[in-house]
Amino acid sequence: MRNEVVVAAAVTTAAAVVGVALLLTHWKQRSERRLRHAQRILRNFARRCATPAAKLWHVADELAAEMEAGLSSGERGGNLRMFVSYAAPLPTGEERGTYYGINLRATNFVIVRATLDGKNEPLNQLLKQEVPIPPSLMADAESSKELCDLIAFELAKFISVHSEITDNNKGETVKRSKLGFTVSSFPIDHRAPPSAAIATKWTTLPFNDAKELATEVNQSLEKHGLDYLHVSEVVNDTIGDLAGGRYYSKESVAAVTLGIGGTDIAYIESPQQISSPIKDSSKSDETVINMQWGNFSSSHLPLTEYDTSLDAESIDPGTRIFEKLISGMYLGEIVRRVLLKMAHEAALFGDSVPPKLTIPYLLRSPDMAAMHQDTSEDYEVVQEKLNEIFDINNSTPTVREVVTEICDVVAERGARLVGAGIVGSVKKMGRIENRKSVIIVEGGMYERYRIYRNYVQSSVWEMVGSEFSDNVMIHHCHGGSGAGSVFLAASQTAHS
Repeated sequence: MRNEVVVAAAVTTAAAVVGVALLLTHWKQRSERRLRHAQRILRNFARRCATPAAKLWHVADELAAEMEAGLSSGERGGNLRMFVSYAAPLPTGEERGTYYGINLRATNFVIVRATLDGKNEPLNQLLKQEVPIPPSLMADAESSKELCDLIAFELAKFISVHSEITDNNKGETVKRSKLGFTVSSFPIDHRAPPSAAIATKWTTLPFNDAKELATEVNQSLEKHGLDYLHVSEVVNDTIGDLAGGRYYSKESVAAVTLGIGGTDIAYIESPQQISSPIKDSSKSDETVINMQWGNFSSSHLPLTEYDTSLDAESIDPGTRIFEKLISGMYLGEIVRRVLLKMAHEAALFGDSVPPKLTIPYLLRSPDMAAMHQDTSEDYEVVQEKLNEIFDINNSTPTVREVVTEICDVVAERGARLVGAGIVGSVKKMGRIENRKSVIIVEGGMYERYRIYRNYVQSSVWEMVGSEFSDNVMIHHCHGGSGAGSVFLAASQTAHS
């Protein structure tokens, strides 16, 4: 009897072991099937996002053609809005002295101070102070004077702390100069009527046009005892970056912003190429064009179902297609949409879809960059971000690897299209084969997303080839974000 009990127990144990083994085998096979399905989705996505050099050249050629058409037609109804944004002389590298600038952004402004010692010397004594803008001051046009007063008040405090150029300790600056003033992501068109001079995605800024902004800032400067400073031009901050590049090199012909919140480009054009004449008396034989390349669209752009749905659900469907492929504002969202499809169709994160994965724009590009650039053995940063952002705490190293591969596909496509845009712009200027061109690049995507930056640079080299690779050079902007305002202040003071 005792032996029979032992045998029965052994049989039961063996059966249980076999059952567990079968369950483990079934679970493993199911997990492998799900992973293979996710990988099929990834391969299909990567194939549709592919940007071989031939496709990039199609994009570049079409961009150059649209630039030409936009300039010759004088119309702003096409994809590219060729804004004449600056007709005053740019820096020459001979300007010297200490200058101040303001960079106005969506929710804050930056006060900048720097000393220029000539084109052979780096920026000296560069100081920046970021000041938040109270939401109440962004509400309507009636608050514009209050915002300008805040800018002047904070600038006066900043100067009192940092300025060493005073007369008899009265706080009166000896040298009268221009105050450089740049606005982030606002294309300013000096051909347009005042009511249309500033077109912006931030419609709550309480100003109707650039001249109104300059006038109100100057009134506030005088009110706060800063009448020795004067704003003569309000320009897009991409033009400020171009001015900084031009200070150090005559070969700086364009500037690109690749920010977390948007993208833009400005380049130098001959006034003779522009159909609508510049009415302002200008001492310069060059004009800066802001072409808002985010509006560019082409049948050659590698669009996917995720891009189509993102565009359809955006606040501006059918427009800014190029920006939605390359800008930091959208790259994280594309990654989220691919992950969501994998969660639905391949149960990438388990039997149920994580609720937070369904929330649009929850994945920001800085977090995407952190996951993409995770070099730990088990993708610990990816695990941390998935848990932190989407409450996903059950991912395996294999699943986390898939996440990084999605990030790579999205980043590579976006960055290589940026490269195509740069090459197309240089082609329009007729400089690829016979003249060196320096392109100034600024923005968080370029500064802090190493892999994205490398893809931008390598795509340009791949397109132009070794023969002309030295003719298209990409340089980071001098002084970083907002510093372009001091270079504008210097050139405007020199030519006033």
